[in-house]
Amino acid sequence: MKNTMVFILLIVSLSVNLYIFGKWFLIDQWYEATSEEKIILSEMVQKTVDSEDYKKLAEQEKVIAIDTSINKNKGGAFPYYFHVSVRTDEQTYLFSCNNKQCMKMENYGWTYSIYKDENPRLPFKEANIPQ
Repeated sequence: MKNTMVFILLIVSLSVNLYIFGKWFLIDQWYEATSEEKIILSEMVQKTVDSEDYKKLAEQEKVIAIDTSINKNKGGAFPYYFHVSVRTDEQTYLFSCNNKQCMKMENYGWTYSIYKDENPRLPFKEANIPQ
């Protein structure tokens, strides 16, 4: 009985460790920014807001949110796996660096925006937030 319990604990322990390592190796390492990468992304947001493409976009559509993402798994070299998404009421515009020095940000594409069919999430009218 004692050997069975030790064996079961060993299997559970190995399973948990394999899960944690696998999650880090397959997901966290490729899609979650480190603290240094978060600083780079925040600087990229400022460059995006200062860019000509963003200014033209802000004149034509209502900007609702700006978000950052990282995808090292997709391929590409530094800094091209960093992305800034600008969500408007019509579409979500994707911004990335125009060169390796990231001198300025350019709009390189767009995707569907959830705000085309939905209302903005603020001011949390339906949430039960304690006052």
